[in-house]
Amino acid sequence: MRTGTDRISDRRRAGGQGTDNGGDKDRRHMGGRTAGSRRLSGRESGRRGKRRGNFRLNTRWKRQLSFTGVSARILMSVLAGLLVMSFLSVVINPGKVWIFAVFGLLFLPLFIVNLVLFLWALKRRSRSFVIPLAALLPSVFFIGGYFQLPSSERPGTPAEGEETVRLVSYNVGRFLQSHGRNMPEGRRACSDSIRHFLTEQNADIICLQEFYTTDIGRVRQYLSGWLKGYRAEYYFYRSRYGYYGNVTFSRMRARDKGVIHFDNSANLAIYTDYTYKGKSFRVYNCHFESYNISTTGLLRSVHRRDREMLRETETKVRRGLAQRPRQVSRVLKHIAGSPVESFVCGDFNDTPMSYTYYRLSKGRDDSFRKAGEWFGATFSFLWPLLRIDYVLYPEEFRAISHRTPHRPYSDHYPVVTEISLTAPDGSGG
Repeated sequence: MRTGTDRISDRRRAGGQGTDNGGDKDRRHMGGRTAGSRRLSGRESGRRGKRRGNFRLNTRWKRQLSFTGVSARILMSVLAGLLVMSFLSVVINPGKVWIFAVFGLLFLPLFIVNLVLFLWALKRRSRSFVIPLAALLPSVFFIGGYFQLPSSERPGTPAEGEETVRLVSYNVGRFLQSHGRNMPEGRRACSDSIRHFLTEQNADIICLQEFYTTDIGRVRQYLSGWLKGYRAEYYFYRSRYGYYGNVTFSRMRARDKGVIHFDNSANLAIYTDYTYKGKSFRVYNCHFESYNISTTGLLRSVHRRDREMLRETETKVRRGLAQRPRQVSRVLKHIAGSPVESFVCGDFNDTPMSYTYYRLSKGRDDSFRKAGEWFGATFSFLWPLLRIDYVLYPEEFRAISHRTPHRPYSDHYPVVTEISLTAPDGSGG
């Protein structure tokens, strides 16, 4: 006979068996989930592996971009710094510190390179665009000496009743362009071409530099026949091959005239006083010190690595940079004593980004800035980088037009401008 205790024990055993069976089911269920989890973990691990691989590639790519970005920023900073240094060339005397004048000569190419880098950074949406931008912003005050956009505000032709004077400044290069020194027929042909061009301009005053002649005894007779209808004032130096110097032709008789000599130099300035259409003024025809460098010879020496020639070139450059400020000071001192307003014309052998131009343009306007269009470069080599020929006029007058015709008769291009003597300058520049 079974007691109650036995029945309770049976129930416990039965419950235990049920529990064991349920545990087995739970373990089987959990075991199924574990297997599935293992399968999912395999897929996820594959994805994670790919992600790790992509992360490594992205990291490498970002490192490459970072290296490129740092290099670009360094390059931008250097070029922006050089452009900023070129600004100093207008206020630092190259006779004391010459290196800034070299940066001034490079202003236009430095400006163009910084502009390209600025646009490149903008296109890439890079914050590094602020580096060239910081250097470009001050350039707005200087670029006008090299380049002018066309403007409807510039008259181009004088108004009715407006009294004007037309001036030409032209370095004729001793009539040597494309001709040898010992070829008189070549010089004669070049001289005839220039004379024909000047006749077509119908100018009132013509300032020529490096005018050449072989017969100094008959020079006045020669000049009166060379350009008919004009009076000539001149000064010549003697050279190995003949005589050369500055000549100012005018339809008017000069009331006064003179020459300004420069120390240890064959360059010079001459001045002439005129009264024209009720206005009295003085015209300075200047030819300041050049570098006296043969471009072809310099390129040849660079190609051949001729160190002696390169040292000689450096000496000439430094000599020219040192002499021009002294020559400009002498002309400015003379202008200060002038009883009338003065035009300053000629071959300055310096760009608008120079100590020479900055000093001479004080109190005077630049005909190109006020009436020119597009590029104003006047030196044919490396055009449009070098603008070295000018007509600067009193601020009380007004520029009507400015042209630099590209004629192949000299290594310089002529400057042709018309100036109003009666109206203040209210036009943009």
